[in-house]
Amino acid sequence: MSYGIPTAASGQGADVPVCPRHPDRVSYVRCQRCGRPACTECQRPAAVGIQCVDCVRETSKAAPVKRAVFGGVARGGRPVVTFTLIAICVLVFIGEWIPGLGISDAFLYAPVTTETQPWRMLTSVFTHSTGFLLHIALNMYSLYVLGNALEPIFGRLRFLMLFLVSGLAGSVGVLLIAAPGQAVVGASGAIFGLFGALFVVQLKQRGDLRQIVVLLVINGVIGFLPGTNIAWQAHLGGLIGGALLAAIFIYAPAGKSQRILQWGGMAALLVVLLLCTVWRTAALHEISQQYIF
Repeated sequence: MSYGIPTAASGQGADVPVCPRHPDRVSYVRCQRCGRPACTECQRPAAVGIQCVDCVRETSKAAPVKRAVFGGVARGGRPVVTFTLIAICVLVFIGEWIPGLGISDAFLYAPVTTETQPWRMLTSVFTHSTGFLLHIALNMYSLYVLGNALEPIFGRLRFLMLFLVSGLAGSVGVLLIAAPGQAVVGASGAIFGLFGALFVVQLKQRGDLRQIVVLLVINGVIGFLPGTNIAWQAHLGGLIGGALLAAIFIYAPAGKSQRILQWGGMAALLVVLLLCTVWRTAALHEISQQYIF
């Protein structure tokens, strides 16, 4: 954005320099890049001297975007998406304890709800059992650990889509395999998707896979133990969905077409999940009338 340089401020001589953004402020400090006066509010420290806020903004726009190893925008600092997802889950969990809101009943997912309330396939990911506090505690700890490892690698947007698509794939797994009236809640499907993504990352980088395999086997066995009441179908669906999407992101050849192949591949995966959902929902149409959620 361009600004004219006023030649004088009110009541001052014609040679007094004033800030283009704030004509009422006299400034004898000039931007090292464009030479315009800059008041203290508009000054920004540069490698050499001072630059005005407009030059700093233009320079940042012209600077090339740093990309992470798999094409995402590389950003330093904390994993913002991971912390945001954890915060949403915690806020929903708190809301579940508030009498009269009925969040648990409104957000849970069961295959028979797909036809009339398909959004539950995602809302259930952010909902957790109020009768078992370790449910949310373990899921949020796993999300924190996996998010710290994966978000910097994939970038914020790709990591977010990895979490959401894995959660959706977990619900599709429940839809395809579980009993029609089985209600599920929890981010476990999405968490298993992140485990699947970490497995693919380690495979690509030829890292040690033993710890991941052991964790997956242990969690898989727990899901089949009597009395655990764990939706292993969501774990399986999320694991497969997360691993597939991670493979799409990771193995897309680097270059100008990388992002097209990555987002196109993700769109194709979503189409497959949609087709599975439509097919199974049609088969459950008659049964769905017998359930009320």
